[in-house]
This record gives sequence, structure tokens and C-alpha cells, in this order.
Amino acid sequence: MDVDELFMPLRRTGLDPVAELARRRAEQPASRLDLFGNTVWLITRHADVRRVLGDSDTFSNDFATLAAAAGDDDGDLDLADPGGLGFRDPPEHTELRRLLAPSFSARRLDALQPRIRQVIDARLDALEAAGSPADLMELFATAVPAMVIGEFLGAPAEEQLAFGRLAANRFDLLESILAPLDSAAASIDYLLGLIARQRAHPGDGLLGRLITEHPELDDRVLAGLADGLLVGGHETTASMLGLGTLVLLSEPARAALVRAEDADLDGVVEELLRYLTVVQVAFPRVARIDTTIADQPVAAGDLVLCSLSSANRDPVLGSDLETVALSRPPTAHLAFAHGIHHCLGAQLARIELRLAFPALLRRFPQLRLAVDPADIVYRERSIVFGLETLPVAW
Repeated sequence: MDVDELFMPLRRTGLDPVAELARRRAEQPASRLDLFGNTVWLITRHADVRRVLGDSDTFSNDFATLAAAAGDDDGDLDLADPGGLGFRDPPEHTELRRLLAPSFSARRLDALQPRIRQVIDARLDALEAAGSPADLMELFATAVPAMVIGEFLGAPAEEQLAFGRLAANRFDLLESILAPLDSAAASIDYLLGLIARQRAHPGDGLLGRLITEHPELDDRVLAGLADGLLVGGHETTASMLGLGTLVLLSEPARAALVRAEDADLDGVVEELLRYLTVVQVAFPRVARIDTTIADQPVAAGDLVLCSLSSANRDPVLGSDLETVALSRPPTAHLAFAHGIHHCLGAQLARIELRLAFPALLRRFPQLRLAVDPADIVYRERSIVFGLETLPVAW
């Protein structure tokens, strides 16, 4: 296996996907990668990515199917089933999503907004108390989604920051593919304890509602669902808050636009989502039958990996997509994927971002980077692109 080739879809030059992705999108929109001797097709064009993600009849997400395609029929690779929605096909996926969907309704998310504002204000207080300079990732970007998803699930307020840390490092490519993570086990253990407490005294969060409305649900099924929401809703939003702030601070006009009372925050957030595409590749698929992608013959059993970061810079979406333009008209970006696995928490993430960016920049109108941009340390080989730290001053 060529490790450099395997990591290529996850590598960046600064904030930009490596040029090789654009070359493949133009010349080889479906190209081969080698994964432990197995055929993996890397899909880079927007239309092809959208087609694969939207066709669950042809392409499977089921964990057992993926494990078999990776050569783990007998468990020798010790692949860990992450649970949740991401690695489930219909009809199981359909039933699980049906259980969760009411908690993500517009009415419930609107009701959560006052608490999200409180969380943001509390973390801005913590940032100010820490004094300039400070690490925005630690004090704000990772803390806000930790507390929001903790509140959403029903974790006590005093446990929410620690709860968010259970999602750390869950998107390292090699570790997430090859071995169960200690953090995953710790998260499930915590969630099983939380579920036991919720069964005794159901709260207003998602777990309490599911326990009240569906008492027959197995604790481990509940824990897997909650863990999937934690992992999906924490690190991705934390990365968007950190990287988005970096983009906004890189040009004074961008920060000023977001700070303005009449800012089009919906448009700003959508463009940042497209440009940054923090979830770099979608969950892998397995072809159920022989098929064709971009004129390439894909055999039943082949793995298919969709590059979201490439698809979101495909020229079919508009002009000059290698740059960020906060006034760009909305695009059909795939930052939240597509099809039945479109991110269930997409609207919650959007709310957090729309509230957090202006609150941060208005609270600290002189906010600036505390290091040279060339010294920024990005997370490498991670399915979720992000920052290790973001030192800021004011």
C-alpha cells in the first residue's frame, strides 16, 4: 500500500486541498487507490459524488459489508463497529433515523437557541478571563459544540466539557480504520452510565425523550446513536469554528462584514462550509453490484471513497471556487454529504455557526492572530480537517 496515496485525499496546502485532487477531478474523476491490496475508487467530481451518495441501492454503507470489503471477514483486522447511523443501510438506517428526526425539527432547534446563546456567551467570558493571548480552539471552538451537544443529548451542564473531549481524535484515518479507539470505549461507557441515570429520571434531552417514548430500546443501541451524534456534532463544528475564524481574521473586510448588524450570516456560513469542507471524505461505500462511475468499471465489492473537498470546488458550482467569497450566491455544496446519510445535525451546526461567529467578532472587535499564519498547525491525516490550536490576541 502506498501510504502517501492513501492520505492524499486528506492532505492540504494551508486551507486548500492538494492540487492532485483538482487534477484528478479534471482528468480522472474516478481513479484507483490501493488499500491493503483492495480496489478503492476515489471519486472527485461533484456530479459523481452526488450520484454515489444518493444511491443507497447501488452503494452500501453497512459496517459488516465494509469490513468484508476491507478483508476482515474473520475479524483479523479487529475493525470496530462505530454504531450510530453512519454505517447502516435501510431498513435499519431508516428506522433509526426515524427515531432521531423529531429531535432535529425546526421547532426543537428553535427552542434550543437561547441555550446556545448562553453557551456562546459563557465561553466568550472564559476567553476574556483567560487574557490575551489565548487559544481559541481550547477555550471557544471546541467548548461551544461540546456544551451544545451535551445539552442536546441531556448530559448535566457540569459534565458537558469533559463529555465533548470523548469525541477527540476519532477521525484519525489509520486509527479509525484499523483499531477500536480507547476514546470510543470511554464514550460508550460514559453514555451507558448517562442512559442509566436517564432511565431513572428522564430529562428533556434527546436521550430522556427516547427513553420515555421508546422504553424498549436497548441501552447499547441508544449509546451507539448518542455516540454517533457526539462524534458527528462535536469535532466537525469545532473545526468549522476554528478554521472559519482563521478565514475571517485573514482579511479585515471579512471580519467587518460578519460583525455588521445586517450581515447575511446564512450566506457567510454556507460559503465557509463549502470552502473549508472540514469533513474531507464521506463514509466509504461498497458497490453492491457491478456498475460504472465516470466511465470506469466498478466491480461489486469495490470500495468507493467520495472526496467532498474536491466536489465542493468543482467548477460546475461556480467560478473562482478556489477562493472564499462571503457574498457568493448559495451553491449546492456537499459539506453535509447527500442522500439518506445527509447530516442529521446540519441545521444545528448552522445555528451554532451563525450565532458564534458574529458574537465572537463583536465581543472582541480587535481580535487577531497571535502567531504568524505560516506557523499555524493543522491537523494532518484526519478525515475531519482542523486546527490543533489557534492562538489569538485582542
